[in-house]
Amino acid sequence: MKHLLLGDEAIAQGAIDAGLSGVYAYPGTPSTEITEYIQLCEKRKALSTNTVETGKIFCQWATNEKTAMEGALGMSYMGKRALVCMKHVGMNVCADAFMNAAITGINGGLVVVAADDPSMHSSQNEQDSRFYAKFAMIPCLEPSNQQEAYDMMHYAFDLSESLRTPILLRVTTRMAHSRAVVETIDTPREQNVLSAPENTNHFILLPAFARKNYAELVEAQADFVQTSEESLYNTYTKGIQPKKAIVTTGIAYNYLREVIGDSQEASVLKITQYPFPATMINQLVADGAEEILVMEEGQPVVEELLRGMVPSSVAVKGRLTGDLPRMGELTPDCVRAALENGNVKTESEKAVPEIVVGRPPALCQGCGHRDMYAALNEVAAEHEGSKIFGDIGCYTLGALSPFHAIHACVEMGASITMAKGAADAGQFPSFAVIGDSTFTHSGMTGLLDCVNSKANVVVLISDNLTTGMTGGQDSAGTGRLEAICLGLGVEPEHVRVVVPLPKNMEEIKQVLREEVAYNGTSVVIARRECIQTLKRHLKAKK
Repeated sequence: MKHLLLGDEAIAQGAIDAGLSGVYAYPGTPSTEITEYIQLCEKRKALSTNTVETGKIFCQWATNEKTAMEGALGMSYMGKRALVCMKHVGMNVCADAFMNAAITGINGGLVVVAADDPSMHSSQNEQDSRFYAKFAMIPCLEPSNQQEAYDMMHYAFDLSESLRTPILLRVTTRMAHSRAVVETIDTPREQNVLSAPENTNHFILLPAFARKNYAELVEAQADFVQTSEESLYNTYTKGIQPKKAIVTTGIAYNYLREVIGDSQEASVLKITQYPFPATMINQLVADGAEEILVMEEGQPVVEELLRGMVPSSVAVKGRLTGDLPRMGELTPDCVRAALENGNVKTESEKAVPEIVVGRPPALCQGCGHRDMYAALNEVAAEHEGSKIFGDIGCYTLGALSPFHAIHACVEMGASITMAKGAADAGQFPSFAVIGDSTFTHSGMTGLLDCVNSKANVVVLISDNLTTGMTGGQDSAGTGRLEAICLGLGVEPEHVRVVVPLPKNMEEIKQVLREEVAYNGTSVVIARRECIQTLKRHLKAKK
């Protein structure tokens, strides 16, 4: 069967057809659609059959990426195939569990999908998840098109179970969010039967067991390299003029083919499975390569590696030499320029036609965050030197016009602990603004720190009853935020709830003033449903 699928959807369909039992994820662009696609398939299956239990796939959102990784490892422990999905910065959140999963190994197949975001379309940094695979010493797959993304899911689960290790599958924004025709199998694989591991010591990381596991992981590296050498996804084609060679990875291979078509003038080594297949690069050099241009989306992982592998007489070019842009996404234009030895412009140097009018992002009209910021700005202005620490979500746009309300925003959950640190240093007043989903993702422990040290901070939880920034997914704390705050030890009289509407502006400002005057930790929950999910809910009722 043939389908027109996003890269994310191809990954999801591939996982389903490979016998998936559970997907664990926290929404984050550009990875969100993987889980949403599986949820949609499960909903359709439930509507079309009398029982939901037949071949059921667990597909509820996790509270954060760490809990997602741990949940998937637990499912793998029981012999089932599990998928973990996140954007690149989510790898930082789940790193503890991810690294240790490489030491424990797996039982049922375990695949971790990391969706990187070069050029930072919707992220606070550029980060290359291939480093995490190398760091953890596990295999990594990097599809170059949607069909490979689908096929690689079958291959990845089989490889995971044959090597007894997690597999990292890395994609980038253009792969995740572009469509292509994908041919799928007719009959999905049956899910694995429930079966606990025979050697439970592998999953107990006491030093005595962990040392043995780690020694096995190190010993397995030769097997991992051999699978890359033998992989059908790594290909080498000797060119007519082999002195100039090209090494390309993942989606960069598409850009290369768009520029050179079917030309076989240069030798081309396509890498979509790691560890790096050293034999192939040795063959490329043996065939006479004197200059190698490395095209890879993200950071110069392969380029740096090649510099230590090839003779010094072979010139290695790429992002580090300026032949390709050091930052941002690759494009067919910059690939063409590099092949023609032309000057490569970075994204910041690209001329924007005067006729194009900038459209910076802004909070939706009718959004409750707007009224929250309007009240907060007024109260903050009553105190010279007020500082407002923001967080990751729609409300981060409060840093822009017309509010200019946020003085810092670093990563998920940092608002509360940064506000606490500022208060510890003597800052007054010190505000933290965080969304409901971000609060349960990684803000709760920061609030506990505040309570334990009686930090003089005012925490505003802007509760729009959803994970708004990534499309309206369920929020883990909906209906329980007050109970959570009370459970963490915030004094009941200083857990306040307001409704951010223009008509309530004076009430909201008065609540904020009262909590600023309190010498301790306060939480003000500004609760009103996201205007976008409200529209969808009202439409569904008609």
